[in-house]
This record gives sequence, structure tokens and C-alpha cells, in this order.
Amino acid sequence: MKNIVIKFIASIALIFSASSCGDYIDVVPDNIAVIEDAFETRESAIKFLATLYSALPPYSSINNPALAGGDEIYVNDVVAKDWPARRIAKGGQNVVSPSLGYWGNTGTVTNLFIALRNCNIFLDNIEKPFNLTETEKVKWIAEAKALKAYFHFYLMQMYGPIPIIRENIEVSSGVEAVRVSRQPVDEVVAYIVELLDEAIPDLPLIIEDRGLELGRITAPIAAAIKAKALVTVASPLFNGNSDYNGFVDKDGVQLISTSYDDNKWVKAANACKEAIDIAHAAGHRLYTFEAAPADWSDTTVTKLSIRGSVTERWNDELIWGSSNSQGGSEIQNWSQARISTGLAAENWYSVMSWWSPPLGIAEMFYSENGVPIDEDTKYDYSDRYAVKAADIAHKQYIRPGFETAKLNMHREKRFYASLGFDGGVWFGHGVRSDDNPLIVFGKKGQIGGLLDFNKWSQSGYWAKKLVYYENVQATSGSGYTSRSYPFPVVRLADLYLLYAEALNESTDPTAAHEWIDRVRERAGLNGVVESWAAASNQPSKPTTKEGLRDIIQDERMIELVFEGQRFWDLRRWKRASEFLNKEIQGWNVEGTTTDTYYNVVSVGTYKFMSRDYLWPIAEADLIANSNLIQNPGW
Repeated sequence: MKNIVIKFIASIALIFSASSCGDYIDVVPDNIAVIEDAFETRESAIKFLATLYSALPPYSSINNPALAGGDEIYVNDVVAKDWPARRIAKGGQNVVSPSLGYWGNTGTVTNLFIALRNCNIFLDNIEKPFNLTETEKVKWIAEAKALKAYFHFYLMQMYGPIPIIRENIEVSSGVEAVRVSRQPVDEVVAYIVELLDEAIPDLPLIIEDRGLELGRITAPIAAAIKAKALVTVASPLFNGNSDYNGFVDKDGVQLISTSYDDNKWVKAANACKEAIDIAHAAGHRLYTFEAAPADWSDTTVTKLSIRGSVTERWNDELIWGSSNSQGGSEIQNWSQARISTGLAAENWYSVMSWWSPPLGIAEMFYSENGVPIDEDTKYDYSDRYAVKAADIAHKQYIRPGFETAKLNMHREKRFYASLGFDGGVWFGHGVRSDDNPLIVFGKKGQIGGLLDFNKWSQSGYWAKKLVYYENVQATSGSGYTSRSYPFPVVRLADLYLLYAEALNESTDPTAAHEWIDRVRERAGLNGVVESWAAASNQPSKPTTKEGLRDIIQDERMIELVFEGQRFWDLRRWKRASEFLNKEIQGWNVEGTTTDTYYNVVSVGTYKFMSRDYLWPIAEADLIANSNLIQNPGW
């Protein structure tokens, strides 16, 4: 292959030009003018491999639309009014400079077509380093193929049909050659699967050098990407979606299938089972907290198991954790409520405390009987906003005698593990006892409430699940000591629930029960059949495909809350219009008393139109390439 300057000519047509990248191991050395220099030695080649990893999205950042661009989190306007994610959540996406995209250079977080070009450069040149072993070469090729597949998948879930970048275009090719067209979604997914099937046999089951290589692609990660791609293309957005009738390219090729195909779910189920089998072979299992002293209650251990599935570093449940996008001090500081054993102990300056789930997220969790609160025959749903003093039976969840909303009582353990709220127990953080745990005092003027112009929760809830239980707030000054963790991209629970979904759609509900129940068991809940028979006003719901579909979707939204999964799930299920056109509600955080605080107030409205199911392509990219067409509605 001729010397090819890294600044590739294809950038002219598709606006695939340079973009900023984060760190992984290292980056390509400065001043490398030609490809041969980048692949002269093993050492320079691994630095080029690092650039591929550096293009992975910032999963734990406000620049991840899936965190703050949906309905799981609402940050007060003083802080977030200019965030691109806020514009997306309120229907403010645009075609001139699309917010938080990955196509081209206009408004993008990262131009993933640059990443795809670099994958091809790597694959074309990895034979050259003179001191690279055959074992390393085979593994690195597999990593590059898996990353190439993932970048295609990430673009596809955002934009739908995309150009498939099988290989780079020669410099000698004319401008017309680089004016590529978008390929149908089904073809994109077939190529993703092709790459992953090539990569999986050559990838390690586990990372052997945990000191240097954690976060790099393994066989379980590649298999999980394949499963996610096939579930996505089997889902209603891309499988028989009549809304996209007439969405064709300039040659009349239909870009998204309008005919439903049962076999897509069969393929998805097979891929999910393959991914689970590979994960199990690698030693992955659902995380349980195992370091509890004898005097800690089973309830506390269950809550720590739920929190630890995300925040315990490199735990066995974590199939893919992001090394270059950590759950670090920033997102934990934002999610942390100011907590105390009394009304005015810890210094309130130590945390930002603004990463707040709206009231709708609090209502999403099940009752203590393991069914939705509006289905539970024993739950006082109509009076859920009324206030009541917590009894001694709630001592692991709420300070006994504390007056709080009934909504916060008699809920499943994932509610208490995932959310902080006024009067709620926040275990750990320097207090390792069930007898006198730290409490959230969340009313205005109290240690956890509205004390200044921006450090407060808009809703009266906090995303406790994202906070490691041994972080410590300063008692003086403004320090906050936190322990970072790799932000989860794929957990085993995610795969179990994807498999349950695919089984329910491709076979019958009975086959799916086991995989849902495994996740529920860790959360301290009975199985779906037993729970619905005992407590729901729809006792047969788990026995029908439609009923179990609703249950599986609820389970995913609960189990994976705050991890950036709901944002994409609502889109692939074609339910975003249902959820993302609602008022944003919370408690009246201006209230100073129980009577004034526990009133539901609206602070805005989520807005979502049918066009928002797919990202717009920037107008500049369409002008540069006349073969591209815009997504519907834009």
C-alpha cells in the first residue's frame, strides 16, 4: 500500500475530518506524517490501536445524550439550561448543528467516521511492525474488527441507515468515489455481525494483564455487541415500521424495513444465548456484595449488591466497563445527596447534588410485592402523594417516625438502592452501621435541600445508584473523596433481560421467565409468575406475549436505570413518544415544611416528535455529499 497521509482525502466529501479524542493507553505520537511510521514497531502500532479506543463515546459524561437527554435525569436550569442534552430532551434538536451527534464535524461529540477510517488503516497495516508477535497480531486484529463493528452499531442506532465503511478509498480515487450512499439498516447489521463473527474466536475470554488492559475488547464484549445489534434490528423501530414507508435512497432502495420479520427475533435470541454462554465461560455472574459484617442486615446487603453491580470496580457482572469514561468524582458528586446523622452536620459545600431523577422515575419502581404500584392490589396508589410517618418496619429504608410521602414506602429494594430522598437512609459513607445510618434531610434550608443558587436537586430525588457506598463528604471545607469505577457499557443483567425479550418475541413467554427471575432474585423479589399471581390486578400478565413484553420492558427500565440504556430502549421499542411528551415533575423543593414540600410541581415538559427517533444529518454534510439523504422529518 502506498504512503497514505493520515489526513485522508475522503474527509472532503463526507466531512470525516479530525475530531478530539480522549485517552485510553496513549495516543498516536505527534508529527507522524505517514502511515509507515505509525506501524514501524510494535510500540508505535499499539499507540495507533489506542486511538481506536479513544473514539469510544464518553459514557459517563453530559455529552452522552443517553444520560441527560432523556427522562431519567433532570438537572436544575441554573446548571443545565445550555447543555446540548437539555435541548434534546426538550425537543430542541436541529439540522444546522445537530446536538451530540457522531456524523461529521458539525455539533458532534466525536466523528465516528474518523474512527472507522482509523480502524481500516490499522487493519491494512498491522502486518508491518517487525517486532510484533503472531499472537499479538491476531488479537489486535480481532480488537480492531470488534471496535469497527461497534462504531457502525453506535452510528446505526443513532442515524438508522449509514454508509458501510468496509475499506478506505484510495487517494487516487476521484471526488465522486467518496460521495457514498447510506446502506439499509439490515445490511448494516449484517456487516456488523460479519465483523464480530470474525473477531470473537480470536479474542480472549478474560483480560490476563488486568493492570494494563482492563477495558479492552474480549470475546464476551464482542458477543454482547452482536446480541445488542441483532436485538435492535429486530425491535419495532427497525422491524416492520410502516412509518418509514417511502424512506428510500436516491436509487429507490428502502432503507428501513417496513415488513415485519419474525426470524430477526430468532437470530437475536440465538445471539443473546451465545453471548450469555461466552460470558458465563469467562466467569461473569450477577454481582452480590460479599464483604458484609455479621451485624449488617440482609436488606442492607441486597441494596449494596444492587448499587455495587454498577459501582464496584471490575466486578464479575461487568462485561464491558469503560476505562476512558469513568464513573468518577464528577458524576458521583452530582448524584450525591448531602447526608448527615442530623440536620446540620456535614459541610454542605462538599457536593453539587444536582443529578436528580424526576418523580416519574420514582413511580416507575415496583412495590415491595414486585409489581407496578398501579397494579398492586395492596398498594394505596390513589393516595401515594399523601404524607405519613414511617414505621419501624421501614428502618432500613426511612428514618422511623420521619414524615415522608407514601410513594416512598412499601417499595422494592431497587427503589431504595437507586434513589435518595427526603427522610431516606443513605447507607455507608463513613457510617458502617445499620443502627444510626446517614439520612437525607431534603427540604429547603436543610443540609440536603436547597441552600444556594445551584447545588440542589430539582425533584427531591437523587441518583444514589451511581455513588460508591464508601465515598466520604468533607465535614469542613469543600472536599469530596470518591472512588471511581469503569462506567458500565454492558452488564450481565442487561444480557439476561435482552435474552428474555428475544425469547418472548420469538417463542413463548414461559421460556423467558427464568432470565427475568434471575435478575429479580438478586433484587430480593419473587419470580414474575408468583408475584403477579399474588399481588397484581392482572394476575395472568406474565403468561401472555403482550403482558410479558410490558414486564420485560419495565424490568429493563428499573434494573438499568441511570446507565444510559433507557434512552435507546425507548427508541427501539417505539415508545419514546409515549414517555417523552410528559411534564417534568418533582416535589416542591422550595418547601421548608412537610406540608409545603410534599406537593407535586411541574418544572417543564419533555418534547419528542416522530422525527426524533433518528438523529438529523447536518445540512453541511448533505451539501458536501449529494448522494446522502436526510432522515424523515428533518
